Amino acid sequence: MRIALVLVMASLAVACSSRGVYENVQLDRQNQCAPLPPGQYEDCMEGYTQPYEEYERERQELITE
Repeated sequence: MRIALVLVMASLAVACSSRGVYENVQLDRQNQCAPLPPGQYEDCMEGYTQPYEEYERERQELITE
């Protein structure tokens, strides 16, 4: 029972950490788009708007292939 609880807690910590890292990287990339002219800005931002859930689903699909 104790080991299972530790494993669940560790899994949650890793999941939260992965999401936080993903969101911070996305935010940093979006900030790098800011100085671009309007047309280039929109193109730049399109690449950095994928929600974490979609990213994780695609990542899991690639891992299982």
